[in-house]
Amino acid sequence: MRSGRHFLQIPGPTNTPDRILRAMHRAVIDHRGPEFAALGRNVLTGLKAVFKTDNRVVVYPASGTGAWEAALVNVLAPGDRVLMYETGQFATLWKNMAAKLGYDPVFMQGDWRTGTNAEAIGAHLADDKDHRIKAVCVVHNDTATGITSDVAAVRRAMDDAGHPALLMVDTISSLGSIDFRTDEWGVDVVVAGSQKGLMLPPGLSFNAISPKAWEVCEAGGDLRSYWDWRDMAGPNDQGFFPYTPATTLLFGLREALDMLNEEGLDNVFARHSRHAEATRIAVDAWGLEILAANPAERSNTLTAVMMPDDKGANALRAEILDTFDMSLGTGLNKVADRVFRIGHLGDFNDLMLMGTLCGVEMGLFRAGVPYRKGGVQTAMDYLSV
Repeated sequence: MRSGRHFLQIPGPTNTPDRILRAMHRAVIDHRGPEFAALGRNVLTGLKAVFKTDNRVVVYPASGTGAWEAALVNVLAPGDRVLMYETGQFATLWKNMAAKLGYDPVFMQGDWRTGTNAEAIGAHLADDKDHRIKAVCVVHNDTATGITSDVAAVRRAMDDAGHPALLMVDTISSLGSIDFRTDEWGVDVVVAGSQKGLMLPPGLSFNAISPKAWEVCEAGGDLRSYWDWRDMAGPNDQGFFPYTPATTLLFGLREALDMLNEEGLDNVFARHSRHAEATRIAVDAWGLEILAANPAERSNTLTAVMMPDDKGANALRAEILDTFDMSLGTGLNKVADRVFRIGHLGDFNDLMLMGTLCGVEMGLFRAGVPYRKGGVQTAMDYLSV
């Protein structure tokens, strides 16, 4: 038995607000009836504002991994070449999926400390004279490394190269937390999930689809059934879905969209930026290093903190969980046991951040990690202004 609340400070799933839990806590309704049609139209229209698109958004009862697959199979045929860039574990997993599905991913190597190199992508596309590359896939905000890439720069590089490839972007850990402009940045397919900036439990995933991507989908694509965008179009136009939807999650999604609208997206982005800066100030004061080497690329939804060479991150995380009942994100793949990740996204405020940073600083002391005291105080000074 533990008193008090558990601090879930992983970078997703995030804490689900009481408002959303209450909205979901209701009886399931007929998903072919008029009440559901109103719900469906509401969320499908409301999502466009979050994606900043005038085009179609589809919703799947699935994790973000499902939306990855939907993005690929609707516009690619077996053997198609896909240009992808390594920014961390989630870019790597998307590449692995592309290979399993029978596509030909070209994986541009990254160092897990810097974001997508738009100039290198442009040069690679310029060399692709036969236009064998059908899509460029990048992760806007890689949850494993805390790196945010410049998607607009990638689009400019593609345009400068005069290449017709589609631009597909994973926004799973940035949508609703970091400014993302689907139409303005010329993104053809966007991938997103419910469990991070949208503040919902896991279980919904999304694709936003440009007219260009829709034309490619209708013209061909891979074998598909569950993920077929074309099957979504007619039912969605009436507020329905081609198969049984996750009804209670859609009730929660409607509430989440209301909450984002009430706060205002620009205010949501500013809040995340402020909490991220306070976290970075604390890490610097502790004398620790942030994994994202370029300050301009440091994520506003999570911070991956590097451990001193002789200390393991897992031991620190275990100490903090056991002593203070707080969960921090683990290091993945190449940075396993080398970093811990502080999530600061979703339904989050100043006092929640201060509790999180206090737990980290106390944990550093208890785990015997070399650090300088005062990180919490510097963050508090910043937030108090």
